[in-house]
Amino acid sequence: MPVIRYPGGTAQHYEDRQHAGQVLASELAARVVHDPVVLGLARGGVPVAAEVATAMRAPLRVCVARKIGAPGQPELALGAVTADGPATYDPRLLRAFHTDEEQLRPECEREREEARRREERYQRADTSLRERDVILVDDGIATGATARAAVRMVRASVPHSIVFAVPVGAPEAVQSMEAEADTVVCPLQPSEFSAVGQWYRDFGATTDDEIVTLLAR
Repeated sequence: MPVIRYPGGTAQHYEDRQHAGQVLASELAARVVHDPVVLGLARGGVPVAAEVATAMRAPLRVCVARKIGAPGQPELALGAVTADGPATYDPRLLRAFHTDEEQLRPECEREREEARRREERYQRADTSLRERDVILVDDGIATGATARAAVRMVRASVPHSIVFAVPVGAPEAVQSMEAEADTVVCPLQPSEFSAVGQWYRDFGATTDDEIVTLLAR
């Protein structure tokens, strides 16, 4: 399961998610794909995925995975959950925060319900992933918790292959994804990485309305 790396990256910073999607699309352009479907991880991954889907002339759909935040640090994902299927956790982080899956169960269920709500709003068409090449896109990867949950959910649909593609990521997190996806593509892997947003000049929040507009387009 190869990890495709581009040391130093193709850009020091991305202007915004659209620019990041264009760079990512150029890295994916040479790949031979079988009846592709592009899935954007909601919310921030969808504008990036839209550029990839346009370039590949592939349908765009949304994948919803919700992070399960650390106590007192909700932006740090100890794990993640999708609308269906079990939650995934990082055992090292659970130990570091002296917590466990049982203690996090209430937050896990809240995030699962939110994932279901968003899926109901976003999905305008039922697209089968079976025997298709799925390109799963996010705007970046820090710990990999949501990405792992999303890949495992997609895997249950028996696709032909899964490509996990992100414009920027922490090298360790990117490397960890090779055990989950068939191929991992990440053009920019800075050695000094603290957050995805630091590699974007414009990293404003993506809204539900923006996602619905992108899907309709």
